[in-house]
Amino acid sequence: MKTICIFLAEGFEEMEAMFPLDVMRRGGLNVKTVSVTGEKTVVSSHQVPIVADMLFEDLKEEDVEMVVLPGGLPGATNLDAHAGLDKLIMSFAAAGKPLAAICAAPMVYGKRGLLKGKKATCYPGFDKYLEGAEYTGNMVEVVDNFILGKGPGAAPAFAFAILEKYAGAEKALEVKKGMLLA
Repeated sequence: MKTICIFLAEGFEEMEAMFPLDVMRRGGLNVKTVSVTGEKTVVSSHQVPIVADMLFEDLKEEDVEMVVLPGGLPGATNLDAHAGLDKLIMSFAAAGKPLAAICAAPMVYGKRGLLKGKKATCYPGFDKYLEGAEYTGNMVEVVDNFILGKGPGAAPAFAFAILEKYAGAEKALEVKKGMLLA
C-alpha cells in the first residue's frame, strides 16, 4: 500500500511534522513518519523526542506516495544532506510525483533546481535557496507536483492542502469541522 512519508531529521520543527500527520490520519490517509537518523527516536528542534514509524533504510521507493519534509533547524539542513533522501527526491521529481515541504525545507527542492519557474514559498530568508523560483511569501503554494508551506503558522493550511489533494475538499472540510477549524 502506497504511503505518504513525513521524513524526520534531528532538529525538525514539531508542528510542521505532527500537525500534517494528525490531519492526514484523521482524514484516513496512510501516512508514516520516517527517521533519516538511523534511529527510530528523533529529537526535534525544541528537544522533543518523537518515535518514528520506520527507518529510512527500511523504506522501498515503490511504496512511497508522497515525500513530505518538515522544516526546523537544523532539521531541514539535515534532510538536505541525506544522500538516500536526495536520491528519492530526484527520482520523484523526474517522475512528476508529489513533493511537499514547509518552512526552511523548500530549500531542499530549491537547491536542486526543482522549483525553477514555479511560484514557491518558504520561511523568510530561505527564499535565497529557491533557485529560479518566484518567491510569493504566501502561506501555502500548490503548483504542479509541489505543495509548499511558509512556516509553523502555515502548518494547518499546509496539512489541509495535502489532505485535499488525496481525499478531496469535502473530506478536508469534514476534518476541519471536527477540529473546530471551520
